[in-house]
Amino acid sequence: MARLNLPYGIDDFEKVRTSDCYYIDKTGFISELLSETFSVNLITRPRRFGKTLTMRMLAEFFDIRKNGKELFTGLEVSGDKELCAKWMNQWPVLFLTLKDIDGICFEDAYDMVQFMVASLCEEHRYLLDSERVSSTDKKRFSRLLEQAGNRNDIKTALFVLTRMMKTHYGKDVILLVDEYDVPLAKGSDNGYYKEMLDVIKAFLGMVWKSNPSLKFAVVTGCLRIAKESIFTGANNFISNSISNEHYNRYFGFTEQEVKQLLEDAGFVDRLPDTKKWYDGYRFGGMEVYCPWDVINHVRALMKKANAQPRNYWRDTSHNDIIRKFVDVKSNSINGKFETLLAGRVIREPIVEDLNYDNVNLTEDYLWSILYLTGYLTQAWPEAGEIADGMMGLQIPNEEVKTIFADTVKGWFTDTIEAKDRREFFKEWWNGEADKLTKDITDILFDTISYFDYREDYYHAFVTGLFSGAGYEVKSNSEQGTGRADIIVTDRQHRRVIVIEAKWSEKESLLEKECEDALKQIEKKQYTRKFQIEGYETILCYGTAFWGKNCLVKFAGTHH
Repeated sequence: MARLNLPYGIDDFEKVRTSDCYYIDKTGFISELLSETFSVNLITRPRRFGKTLTMRMLAEFFDIRKNGKELFTGLEVSGDKELCAKWMNQWPVLFLTLKDIDGICFEDAYDMVQFMVASLCEEHRYLLDSERVSSTDKKRFSRLLEQAGNRNDIKTALFVLTRMMKTHYGKDVILLVDEYDVPLAKGSDNGYYKEMLDVIKAFLGMVWKSNPSLKFAVVTGCLRIAKESIFTGANNFISNSISNEHYNRYFGFTEQEVKQLLEDAGFVDRLPDTKKWYDGYRFGGMEVYCPWDVINHVRALMKKANAQPRNYWRDTSHNDIIRKFVDVKSNSINGKFETLLAGRVIREPIVEDLNYDNVNLTEDYLWSILYLTGYLTQAWPEAGEIADGMMGLQIPNEEVKTIFADTVKGWFTDTIEAKDRREFFKEWWNGEADKLTKDITDILFDTISYFDYREDYYHAFVTGLFSGAGYEVKSNSEQGTGRADIIVTDRQHRRVIVIEAKWSEKESLLEKECEDALKQIEKKQYTRKFQIEGYETILCYGTAFWGKNCLVKFAGTHH
């Protein structure tokens, strides 16, 4: 087993290269980028697919203040001598990332914008000493540097900075903007979307609208905000999303790259489970793995050779969009969710010009958001094809499936706990099996099932029915000579419910499964412990499930 120096959590290209980190060569992106003529090139990809590392790579390659020859030695782009002579470290570069702009209110987020602009000015403080730059622009620059500028100073900051840089260097400026839409996403989440849009629309829009100081701009984000807002007036604007073939191998790891990484680390035999958990994203017809996940998984393997795949997106990505989705009361949406969670495909219209002002969520908007942010992907073999505006969609892999399932479980728990369940619990304590059959079936029909219908699912479902009610609930606990499915204990009133849940292959077998469940409780003596401990009331239930149908049988009360 080799000990690779993986770039865990490092998105700084210079640091990756100078720290002798394992690097999968994506520098061919530079040649492909420069093969097009554009003023503004927007590249949208889900989070954790290497956008920031790629943008910092561009900065190291183009920036006139740097010497990138050693950093790029041996990499693909260095083989194009003519391109390197013309472009490598020949242009003034203004690089900024908006991924840290956040706040629970607009004032807090705006303060972060001011700080980011001040940090940008600090990086280019040499402009204050330039004999070519006008005194007026230097005054504006000083206000920005000291975070003393007004709203207009912030809105015009990038335009002024590019003008100062062109004046100083005598060359047009390359602008690199990373994660441009994060402030808008945060604004949407926290209720200040319109105020933030007003700032970002001018802050970015002005710098690429007929700006004589701009060579070109490369912009990354998750969504392409509708052109009538931020990108209005951008001449020669081109956009590249996950639906396009262009650049498809530069964001994410290909199968061959993952196989080589696992081989170099000594874990090539772990390719199948790595593929099952982290592959499945289809960008422009090419299947790719999520780099963040693969690096985390290989890192875990190097620490513990038998480490199992786990969810690395849960705490790093913007997962609450799924919760917004399941909170929308719609039988259509619920049914499609169940289709996806069962590993099947749905067909929905996809719109790529969106915004984050999602006060009135429509179903079409939600499917598009889930597709563009990586929670759903194009279903093979339809990748790259949209017939009549409709696209086949599916969950890409096991990791994302667990995010969906966990979200649905959380939604179910919150929904159940919010209900008045007093009558429902009375039915359990009074042995009213017929009423329970109807009530539980109604709940099943109103619930999104998050896995194929099997006993484990129904155990979790029944356990969830008692969530947050003050009872002690145990699943698969040792009782008598076996393990009881669900035990509900009410110590205060010295009573207990024993439930055995069965999954049936046919509706016609529900009755038999219930009887078998009750016989199992009797045979394996699940009630014996509670009789010995002095519980006064012990109620035994056999439950059987087929799809969204339930049957409950009551065996009587033990005293």
